[in-house]
Amino acid sequence: MVTPDRSPLPNRPVISRRAALSGMAGTLLLGGCGGGGGTDGERTTAPDPAPSLRVEVLSDRLEHGWDVGFLPDGSALVTQRPGRLAVVGDSRTSTVRANFDDLLVRGEGGLMGLLVDPDFGDNRRFLTCQTHQRPGEVSDIRLVEWRLSEDGRRAERTGTLLTGLPLNPSGRHSGCRPALDNSGNLLVSTGDTARPGVAQDRGSLGGKVLRLRPDTGDPAPGNPMLDASDPATRLIYTFGHRNPQGVAVRDDGAVFVAEHGPDVDDELNRLVPGGNYGWDPSRGGRSGYYDESVPMTDRERFPDAVPAVWTSGEETVAVCDATFLRGSRWGSLEGALAVTTLKGSKLLLFRLSDNGRSVRRWVPQELDGTHGRLRAATLGPDDALYLTTSNGSGDQLLRVTPG
Repeated sequence: MVTPDRSPLPNRPVISRRAALSGMAGTLLLGGCGGGGGTDGERTTAPDPAPSLRVEVLSDRLEHGWDVGFLPDGSALVTQRPGRLAVVGDSRTSTVRANFDDLLVRGEGGLMGLLVDPDFGDNRRFLTCQTHQRPGEVSDIRLVEWRLSEDGRRAERTGTLLTGLPLNPSGRHSGCRPALDNSGNLLVSTGDTARPGVAQDRGSLGGKVLRLRPDTGDPAPGNPMLDASDPATRLIYTFGHRNPQGVAVRDDGAVFVAEHGPDVDDELNRLVPGGNYGWDPSRGGRSGYYDESVPMTDRERFPDAVPAVWTSGEETVAVCDATFLRGSRWGSLEGALAVTTLKGSKLLLFRLSDNGRSVRRWVPQELDGTHGRLRAATLGPDDALYLTTSNGSGDQLLRVTPG
């Protein structure tokens, strides 16, 4: 059940396996759109010449860095999945003391997404997505509110913004990423917990993108299902997702999510309010197990399902976080969408048309297998791109700029 709570915490039919064209690192990799893979030549064009990139290692003292947010002094606040916070700045990595005694660190679960309040300079507030357990009991995934001390050495919980996001005891598909849209509302992507009926169940907060007020946790004005009797449904912005872990908001307000496929068809999706994105491993309720042989976007079962802007086709690279490159320093890359990959260990750069009907994709050689698994992607106040690695030990915070 959804509980906006401001008090402190007490505690295989045929799968569409589309052929994907591949190329040399740093050269064009074609990607289709409208749900198509890499063979739709009518909707694919060549990219502008891309500049070389400079990659700096700012820290190598992280462990599974999950998300990055920036503080007013330009330092980076980093969440780490095992339940640690760090501040990286001035050539130093400092641990932030915080109580994570009730954090469930298991499988893909732990301390995940992060959002620094836009008014942090006044209220010192930030939010985290984290898996929660009670003594002897797996509980849920929560949006937790924190206050960072003035010296940046301690973080104190001040309450919970939202509870009731479903959690698999194994931690599978726990991914939870917050981002602000252009109206100041909070978007939160949630995994389907690897359970068959969750993504299509509008009474569940799993397998969704939620949209809520960042101050109260209430449904955001204009949500597509505000007239629903179920409070969970009123929070839903889109549904039918498998495991979206990247949320990127373009200057024009368009929202794109990067979403993990099973063994095919990682997706890049443009959000349409109320849209169904077609993932249904329950086969309409007929399957009691998590049947991953179904299409990622099942337009036979759901003719109105929103087609993907881009899919990875016959391979998966485990797309993760996403952000748009902004600022004149990027030259021909300004406006491109940067997407990290875990399995693929590379950065994908996309040039999207305004209407989402054409897409260009390429891989910069400086971030193609050079640093292992890449997870977080955040644009800093200096318009540089900040990435984290997720290799398990000695993980890094990287700063990426045009070379």
